[in-house]
Amino acid sequence: MTSPPPVPRSGLIVGVLAGAGIVVSLMQTLVVPLIGELPVLLDTTAADASWVLTSTLLTAAVATPVFGRLGDLYGKRRIMLVCAALLTLGSLVCALSGSLVPVVAGRALQGLGLPLIPLGISVMRDVLPPERLGSAMALMSSSLGVGGALGLPLSATIAQHADWHALFWLSSAAGAAIGVLLVTVVPESPIRARSRFDLPGALGLAAGLVCLLLAVSKGEDWGWGSGLTLGLLAATPIVLLLWGLWELRTPAPLVDLRVSAGRQVLLTNTASVLIGFSMYAMSLVVIQLLQLPESTGYGLGQTMIQAGLWMAPGGLVMMAVSPVAARLIAARGPKTSLVLGGLVISAGYALALFLMNAPWQMLIASTLISGGIGLAYAAMPALIMGAVPRTETAAANGLNSLSRSIGTSVSAAVIGVVLAHMTTPFGPVSAPSEAGFRVALGIGAGSALAAALVALGLPSRSTSPAAAEPVRTAA
Repeated sequence: MTSPPPVPRSGLIVGVLAGAGIVVSLMQTLVVPLIGELPVLLDTTAADASWVLTSTLLTAAVATPVFGRLGDLYGKRRIMLVCAALLTLGSLVCALSGSLVPVVAGRALQGLGLPLIPLGISVMRDVLPPERLGSAMALMSSSLGVGGALGLPLSATIAQHADWHALFWLSSAAGAAIGVLLVTVVPESPIRARSRFDLPGALGLAAGLVCLLLAVSKGEDWGWGSGLTLGLLAATPIVLLLWGLWELRTPAPLVDLRVSAGRQVLLTNTASVLIGFSMYAMSLVVIQLLQLPESTGYGLGQTMIQAGLWMAPGGLVMMAVSPVAARLIAARGPKTSLVLGGLVISAGYALALFLMNAPWQMLIASTLISGGIGLAYAAMPALIMGAVPRTETAAANGLNSLSRSIGTSVSAAVIGVVLAHMTTPFGPVSAPSEAGFRVALGIGAGSALAAALVALGLPSRSTSPAAAEPVRTAA
């Protein structure tokens, strides 16, 4: 066994991987400015147009743990290149299309780019020197929020001043650029798992996730009491139970449930669901408050572009917090960063209850929440990779990213129901009431506080990958 050799251009490697994360997260907000116009642009109904968002959610959720495992088996950079190629192809399909089916197909392909983030974090552990690892992982983790925050005003501006296809031409160019940079800058990880790919496990997990996420994301359209929604919700635990039994019995599982059930991994993933819930709740509440007309008495009357600009500093705060979080993790451990992150998010929501009267007030609250998210997100990969074998880091990070995605999906459903049922008349239509927004903020605060409480259950000296790093095995 030998110490890892120095990696040339390590700063450039980190920059490319973080850039890949930002590009991927941009895809999540790319079509937000178009949501209201999609039925007209694609000549379809509002319910069918929602598949433009749902398709990306479903493919990203399924692909994240599956591609993570493929990365462990066949090379993380190799699978990252596949993700970048699929993202670029999906963008091209959308850019060349003008009807619903090909746009939904293209957006589904774009969702297959999301595994770039957990795969990139795993590559960092394998190729960077230990002294660079903590700050690099924190920066990569923050890229999800940075891209989401910056993407909204960017895409709104493009959509307002150019044909909507320009959004997808831009994402095509970004995806292609990331692919080229991955080839030229990022080395392949020498770490490989020596086993076969668990195809039945991948299909079983995909079936369970599709049942869950379809019910959660389409329940409002189909009706929460409809047979289809209830059937999917009932099928979810059955399918996942059968999948779990298979994973426990197969010698080469897609997800090692015995490792995932360990205290550090299980509690980290549970906290990730709750943090993901809180992060998305902020986006849903703040963007609507900013855009509601001032004549409601509580809306702030901002345009989509203005609202995006008020929210953009949150992403920059996440990036600014990442080196602070890395130092905190090095000094006190990732558990401290995760607990503190949950408490800061909760405090930001509590502050927001008193800062709803002007855009600058929402800016203060949202940047505080974003700072807490940055602290929490930085801790998650450190906790996960400190508790799993090096040959399973991509799959484990993929499962953690999936946990956050489930949290955001559940948040969209829960906050959506709250705001849809707590309304006030506004001309011929109804708008979410001020009381509804306050309830939603309270739920976001409670979710973040619950995440902090869960994180308190982590081992007092949670293992970090930098601390346990030192040796590299041959491929």
